[in-house]
Amino acid sequence: MEEKTHHTTKHISNSKSRTPLLHKPPFHHVHTNPLPFPSPDHRNLNLVSSNLHSSYYYYYYYCLYSQFHHTLPPLLPLPPTPPLLPLPSPPPDLRFFQSMSKPIPLSPVVEHKQQQQNKKKMQVSEHKANSRNIKVSGSTATEAEAEAALVVAKRPDSGGQEGSVIYLLANHFLVKFDPSHKIYHYNVEISPHPSKEMARMIKQKLVETEPSSFSGAVPAFDGRNNIYSPVEFQEDRLEFFVNLPIPSSNTVMKYSDLREKQPQKKIDKLFRVNMRLVSKFDGKEQRKKEGENWTPLPQEYVHALDVILRENPTEKCTSIGRSFYSSSMGGSKEIGGGAVGLRGFFQSLRQTQQGLALNMDLSITAFHESIRVIAYLQKRLEFLKDLSRNKGRELSFEERREVEKALKNIRVFVCHRETVQRYRVYGLTEEITENLWFPDRDGKHLRLMSYFKDHYSYEIQFKNLPCLQISRTKPCYIPMELCMICEGQKFLGKLSDDQAAKIMKMGCQRPNERKGIINTVMSGPVGPSSGNQTREFNLEVSREMTLLKGRILQPPRLKLDRSRSLVESRAFKGTRVERWALMSIGGSQDQKSTIPKFINELTQKCEHLGVFLSKNAISSSTFFEPSHILNNITLLESKLKEIQRAASNKLQLIICVMEKKHKGYGDIKRIAETRIGVVTQCCLYPNITKLNSQFVSNLALKINAKIGGSMTELYNSIPSHIPRLFRLDEPVIFMGADVTHPHPFDDCSPSVAAVVGSINWPEANRYVSRMRSQTHRQEIIQDLDLMVKELLDDFYKALNKLPNRIIFFRDGVSETQFKKCLQEELQAIKTACSKFHGYNPSITFAVVQKRHHSRLFRCDPDNDQNIPPGTVVDTVITHPKEFDFYLCSHLGVKGTSRPTHYHILWDENEFTSDELQRLVYNLCYTFVRCTKPVSIVPPAYYAHLAAYRGRLYIERSSETNGGSMNPSSVSRVGPPKTIPLPKLSDNVKNLMFYC
Repeated sequence: MEEKTHHTTKHISNSKSRTPLLHKPPFHHVHTNPLPFPSPDHRNLNLVSSNLHSSYYYYYYYCLYSQFHHTLPPLLPLPPTPPLLPLPSPPPDLRFFQSMSKPIPLSPVVEHKQQQQNKKKMQVSEHKANSRNIKVSGSTATEAEAEAALVVAKRPDSGGQEGSVIYLLANHFLVKFDPSHKIYHYNVEISPHPSKEMARMIKQKLVETEPSSFSGAVPAFDGRNNIYSPVEFQEDRLEFFVNLPIPSSNTVMKYSDLREKQPQKKIDKLFRVNMRLVSKFDGKEQRKKEGENWTPLPQEYVHALDVILRENPTEKCTSIGRSFYSSSMGGSKEIGGGAVGLRGFFQSLRQTQQGLALNMDLSITAFHESIRVIAYLQKRLEFLKDLSRNKGRELSFEERREVEKALKNIRVFVCHRETVQRYRVYGLTEEITENLWFPDRDGKHLRLMSYFKDHYSYEIQFKNLPCLQISRTKPCYIPMELCMICEGQKFLGKLSDDQAAKIMKMGCQRPNERKGIINTVMSGPVGPSSGNQTREFNLEVSREMTLLKGRILQPPRLKLDRSRSLVESRAFKGTRVERWALMSIGGSQDQKSTIPKFINELTQKCEHLGVFLSKNAISSSTFFEPSHILNNITLLESKLKEIQRAASNKLQLIICVMEKKHKGYGDIKRIAETRIGVVTQCCLYPNITKLNSQFVSNLALKINAKIGGSMTELYNSIPSHIPRLFRLDEPVIFMGADVTHPHPFDDCSPSVAAVVGSINWPEANRYVSRMRSQTHRQEIIQDLDLMVKELLDDFYKALNKLPNRIIFFRDGVSETQFKKCLQEELQAIKTACSKFHGYNPSITFAVVQKRHHSRLFRCDPDNDQNIPPGTVVDTVITHPKEFDFYLCSHLGVKGTSRPTHYHILWDENEFTSDELQRLVYNLCYTFVRCTKPVSIVPPAYYAHLAAYRGRLYIERSSETNGGSMNPSSVSRVGPPKTIPLPKLSDNVKNLMFYC
């Protein structure tokens, strides 16, 4: 389309003139159905107040609308009368004009922040004195005093000194900036509300056509409501009218790239854009006000710089969260089930000891394949593979549920219209397409199939399928065959095992390969420093990774030195299993014939490991059941109870051999652990028929851990590792906590929290667990005080003494939640301790982060090995003042090792860096079901496994109790009702059944 058809009309308001400058631009036919969006608040618009001008606005927009709608039939169904374009807001009252005469503050929250920060500084010197005086039940301290005392722990020294030095490269790129350079923050409101991609096109159009209004600058835009400029605009308030071409539906109909190709035909649409100056700020002035040697940059300033550095990749890639994806990066691969894996990169701006640094990493994510909905369903759902050949088939109730689950919340666009109409799928129609009728504008009822035949000359092919429901509140139907999946949508729901394996393989690069990809992105056209924004804002981003010194800690000595191979290893503490049974579920006759040989191999391997598995009752304790038993919960429970009775109710273990993976696995675990009171170990026939020695050894190791054994123990007890703090006669409890949430777009299932605690000292390798369900997607653990109280009770029963110190490892908390987590969960731990008379232990609260994007590489380009176990980094890329460190405790065999980030939020035990790093690394060697050190500290690992087990209970309970997980039956009038977890059997709850 020629440039003359694109116009912007500007309305500049200031204290001298309030008359709008309107020029009626040429308009063309527009037939769109944008999502509803409230008009901007009238306080944010500077419009005329006279009735004459208001009437003129109304007439002007009405004329425009009459030009827009005159030929095409409506999409089903439309409202009785056509809606007008957004009208100007009513005239502001006198108070609004009075407020406009006041100067706009440079930073509305600076004064409040200063008061809060000054108040907290006064508490730093009193931190140790106040640390044990946090308000608990019955305390006289106020909530304000409790909050003031909660200052995140500072680094106790300049960093650790133990270990041999290793030079490393980190994927952090230093960002140099002028702290005195001002950044101007403007609020943006666009009406009607556009998509993020459309909003960026509007911004780009304005920059091109109205450079003088922006003082010649190219501002950075976050695609929502914030624009940041290196210079001040001409006026504090600006208003524009922008004509923007809307792409037609003649786009590419085959998946190729995440960004749509330029269509051949476009239709203009009018947008109103209002900009308002919010604040002016810089880094230098804010730091001066703090009055300390080092203070963090204001979050507003860091966020602005982050938006600026994201501007270039956002324009050239599809952004999902903090990552960017494009098939142009050469990492596109179909992974089956209607999904494609795409390679991208993650970037985030962080404050570190070296200054501001850009964390850049490789990222792989699954996207919905952009194909027609019918073809998508054929790929995703096995039972619809023959749909093209059997167009007349209907869906059963269960099939309909699966189709609705697969399509819910996916965005689609229609193929039968001239313009691209994008919609979100809210569900399916109750009736099939052939039986659907709808009211038109005149109230007449039209048959859906006749409508499409008369208006679009299209004969519906899949008459017996339901239509897509694309409105949450009113009937609005589109046949599936006329819709395509929009590009650039992250795959919703849970990936299958096969899909997950393919995604993991795509992201499994050796260290040098991963390092090369990151460096290529940094220097490439989609990198953060390749656009104009860095020059506009006087930023300089280094293209070299950060060089730093790490340390390699010495591994602890074990009482039984582990061999290189598990086949040659032997358990330090084996268990005796006198009564056990084997349950075969499904399987062919050939597979069942391998059971005796499998039992013989397993008992021999257990004996070699030091685990006694009785051979006395093998012949009478093998039960063969058909595979359909997994689909009948009542029958499955009765069979398990029958096995228990056959062992005189003294059964310790059931080994379940299954034909293939099945959802009934969750039922086996739930029934056995909550109803029967026995530990189970499941395995598959394809694995036992191979009788791989490594597989049998792993099985024996897991059985040993679940029944109460341990693979190894530290040669020198934990007190001897940290003699300054730990003593044999002063026990310590290690706790771990985690919360698991339902998958995205599951808006009804509760979250599950789990807390584990050690119950032996000084070995500290046996853990009991407590699990609770809680409010949907609630990250803070709600019943933490009750669970900690129960764990302390168990500890007292085991040792006849309460622990002098509590070391608490919290998994899964993001940095934005640190403060809230510390305030509420530390309070809950203190409350639990207050239940015991005169009990006040020292508490250390540490967050364990595995899902981060910091990676460490060897400096030698010829060495493609991962960093060695024990590598620790607590300088340069860590927090400038707070107590944190990165530790790689495991041996990376595949891909690139990811070090675990430990951030200590509270430390009454006053660890030094060396002491805490040594403790964490040594604990990583005590994991009960592994022969090598694990990647995260065991208490956090166990809590993750226990929370996953609780999630399994919830999912199976929901599905077997009438399908409360059905998305179409969810009502969000109030918060979803929490489903309580079934109570664990007394025979199981003190065992590590979750391993």
